[in-house]
This record gives sequence, C-alpha cells and structure tokens, in this order.
Amino acid sequence: MRSTPVAYLFWFFCLIGVCGIHRFYAGRYWTGALWLLTLGLLGIGQLVDLFLIPGMVREANLERRIDYLEARRG
Repeated sequence: MRSTPVAYLFWFFCLIGVCGIHRFYAGRYWTGALWLLTLGLLGIGQLVDLFLIPGMVREANLERRIDYLEARRG
C-alpha cells in the first residue's frame, strides 16, 4: 500500500535535482520519466504535483486493490 507522506518525501527530492520519483512511486512511470528528463517540467509540473499527490496515491492504492481482488476471484 502506498503512503502519501512517503510520496511527499520523494517529491522533496526535487530540491536536490531528482524530480519525478514520486510519480514512479505512484505507478505513473511515463510521466515520472518525463519529470526526470525535464526537471519536473521546469519546476511547474513539480509545483502542481504538490497538490495532486494525494489523488495519485489514492488512485494507485485503488488500482492495487482491484488487481488483488481480480486475482483472488479469477
């Protein structure tokens, strides 16, 4: 299960020049790679993500639960 505080911790890595780790953590691999290559869309995307992180983590947790239930059922 993903945690919002851990995602915010990864978000803070942008302060040392490593942007997008929080997106990898939330299961958004393509945009995570984009953030890494563009320094968080020149900082603008990184700033917007400050508000989007709780939703990204919630969505990742829901997808994981659905996958678990489908595997159990199938």
